[in-house]
Amino acid sequence: MRTRAAVLREVGLPHPYSESKPLVIEEVELAPPGRDEVLVRIRAAGLCHSDLSVINGDRPRPVPMAIGHEAAGEVVQLGDGVSDLAVGDHVALVFVPSCGHCMPCSEGRPALCEPGAAANGAGTLLSGARRLSQPDGAPIHHHLGCSAFAEHAVVSRRSLVKLDPELPFDEAALFGCAVLTGVGAVVNTAQVRAGQSVAVIGLGGVGLAALIGAVAAGAREVVAIDLSASKRETALSLGATLAFDGADPQVVEKVKAATQGGLDHVFEFAGAIRAFETAYRITRRGGTTVTAGLPPPSATFALPVVNLVAEERTVKGSYIGTCVPTRDLPRYVSLYRAGRMPVDRLMTGRLTLDQINEGFDRLHAGEAIRQVVVFP
Repeated sequence: MRTRAAVLREVGLPHPYSESKPLVIEEVELAPPGRDEVLVRIRAAGLCHSDLSVINGDRPRPVPMAIGHEAAGEVVQLGDGVSDLAVGDHVALVFVPSCGHCMPCSEGRPALCEPGAAANGAGTLLSGARRLSQPDGAPIHHHLGCSAFAEHAVVSRRSLVKLDPELPFDEAALFGCAVLTGVGAVVNTAQVRAGQSVAVIGLGGVGLAALIGAVAAGAREVVAIDLSASKRETALSLGATLAFDGADPQVVEKVKAATQGGLDHVFEFAGAIRAFETAYRITRRGGTTVTAGLPPPSATFALPVVNLVAEERTVKGSYIGTCVPTRDLPRYVSLYRAGRMPVDRLMTGRLTLDQINEGFDRLHAGEAIRQVVVFP
């Protein structure tokens, strides 16, 4: 079949994207689903910094590539071997498929699935196949097994989680990346307990999801840090107890003074070394610094080892919130439906597919939290 998709053919084009148009909306060929694969009609897809880092070249990926990875949709066709979904089911896409058999999957850590990571790096589905192509037959790579900025997508069954059909698609889309990653970093990676203190650096969609996750987990103090005054205001409205300007040269000293020496858990989502350095410095003795930011692969941080040892500090990475998608995503949806995690507050705009380059301009400029492409 043919379907419209946003295809990235050249990375690193200049801003504004509304003029350089790195994403070309075009008709592509989409082959039917193979074994253990599903054809999904995409109904909503969120714009994420992980997409932006592919567009600007910070995260090298093979091109041409149909990008997009945070989405929700409706099952249209089942490939052979798929017996636990039905046509018409609502599903969220998850950007690391889990094979269920490798060592990380066997240990209950599907976010670290080895075949899934290899497929994502190669631009294929979990099976190693590519179902996207140009009209002349030349292949188009898949983005993180999803390629969700498209009217339809073929994905691995292992990339899908069944959803409550009462959940609107534009809200549901946010759970596949922003919520799994942000809330998961708090409750799974750091295992924040009620009464502990938390700081979040980088108040995009993932960072604000972590913030509302910390509030829901019962953190007694939640500090929000960002360059944007409007995002700091949003954080305060979502339950942050204090907010600081990340550009302030005295931000470390001010946070430590306001928190009696630092915080139990500090989360960095900005994807910048300076932000990670701030996160490490405002973590208290015996505390944990967690990063889920994705800076360019060449970025490094000089860790003060004596400080790490003498203060019994912990530094952890968090990928997709150390999640088990089939366990965690329905739980987070239930918390949202119960009014305990206002995920809908993260949404700052709805777009058509043809407006996607302008949407990434706003994301690059820090003017948006989560914009969602909505398909009719």
